[in-house]
Amino acid sequence: MFRGFKQAMIKEFEIMDIGLMTYYLEVEIKQGEDEILVNQKKFAKEILNKFKMKDCAKVNTPVKCGVKMSKNDERVKINSTTFKSLVGSLRYLAYICPGILFAVGLVNRFIETPTMTHCKALKRILRYIKGTIDFGLFYEYYNSFELVGYSDSDWVGDMDDRKSITSFVFYMRDTTFTWSSKKQPIVTLSTCEAEYVATTICVCHSVWLKRLLKELWMS
Repeated sequence: MFRGFKQAMIKEFEIMDIGLMTYYLEVEIKQGEDEILVNQKKFAKEILNKFKMKDCAKVNTPVKCGVKMSKNDERVKINSTTFKSLVGSLRYLAYICPGILFAVGLVNRFIETPTMTHCKALKRILRYIKGTIDFGLFYEYYNSFELVGYSDSDWVGDMDDRKSITSFVFYMRDTTFTWSSKKQPIVTLSTCEAEYVATTICVCHSVWLKRLLKELWMS
């Protein structure tokens, strides 16, 4: 099927078959016979070099546990242009690095009026990237499509609008398949309610995933 499609495209357009994809839009792809490794090692190094953090100390987590930040922080204000540039780069990196998604979403709230507190949180993400620069998403061939999902919530994760954070991740065997970390659409009044909202969102997403995988399997 692939060969037939290539031949049809070559007859219609001036194209050239350059083999398996190895690099596309800052994403590095290493393909084996039964496995694929996807990472953004080169892009991560460029970010560290651009913002003068290539020799920074490493940390084990992208954000301190239980940290709370606000837009009304009275610390010294910093240049928002540089802050926006770095946050934008990290948002793109988060598409391949689910480990930084929550932390990037956290600092992204303060791109208009960042302070030194927000800058320190941003630099901590870079220090985490420094220690995990060789990490990536590993996809291995298998016949099973069993999904395993985890969800959690951070009650009143946003100090300004009092909304909680919903996070979830789905695995297909040992492979990270899809993930999310964002504010809930409503203001919850207790940790129990925040967990219910997070679980509901996770279940709805799992139903959609199962339908998608079923269609792919049938096709």
